[in-house]
Amino acid sequence: MLHRLCATITALALGGCSGPLSTLDTAGPAAASIATLWWAMLAGSAVLTLLVTALLAMAFIRRPRKVPGTSLWIGWLGVAMPSAILMLLLGFALGLGEQTIARPSTKTVTVEATAHQWYWHFRQPGATSAIETQNVLHIPAGRPVDVRISASDVIHSFWVPRLAGKMDAIPGHVNVLRIEASRPGEFEGQCAEFCGLDHTNHRFRVIAHDEAGWATFQLGERP
Repeated sequence: MLHRLCATITALALGGCSGPLSTLDTAGPAAASIATLWWAMLAGSAVLTLLVTALLAMAFIRRPRKVPGTSLWIGWLGVAMPSAILMLLLGFALGLGEQTIARPSTKTVTVEATAHQWYWHFRQPGATSAIETQNVLHIPAGRPVDVRISASDVIHSFWVPRLAGKMDAIPGHVNVLRIEASRPGEFEGQCAEFCGLDHTNHRFRVIAHDEAGWATFQLGERP
C-alpha cells in the first residue's frame, strides 16, 4: 500500500514538470533561467526546512542539564546558516535577472501584442508590409523577440511559460518582454490576469519558425 502511494505521488509530481504550459519544461533561455532559479530556491528551502525541523525536534527533547554545543545550534545553524542561504539565493536571483535583461541587438524582432476581451492581436513588420495575426504569434527560432505589450480595455497578462516569464498588458501603457525560442516548434500562451467572464479561453499560440519558414512568413505567406 505504501509503495503504491509513493508511486502515485511521484507520478503526480513528475506530471507537473511537463506539458504545454509547464514552467520547468523550458524551450528558451529566459524560461531556462526562471526554471534554474526555481530549482535553486527549492534546494535552499529544503535545506532550511530540514534545519528548522531538526531544531524543533531538539526543543522537544528533555535534557537534565545544558548540553555542550547548544549555542552552536542556535547561534550558528539557527541564525547564521539560514541568513547565508537566503543571501546566496538573493545573489543567484539577481545574477540571473541581469542575464535576462533585454539589451539592444541587431537580430531582435519587434512585435506589437494588444490584448482584447478575449483575444490577442499581433502586428509586426514584414518583408513588404506589416503583418497582422490574431491569437497566433509568429517568431523566428534562435533570435530574441521584443514583445511590446498593451491592452485595449482592461488589464491582461501575456505569458508563454516555456519561453519566458509573464508581463502585464495595461491600457494606455506599453510593457516590453523579451522572449526567445531555442528551437522551432509551437508553444502555448495564455492570459495570466483575470480579465472577465471568458478569461479561461483567452489563449494564443506562438509558432517559432526555422530560417526557411520565417522567410516565407515575412513575405506574407503561411509556411
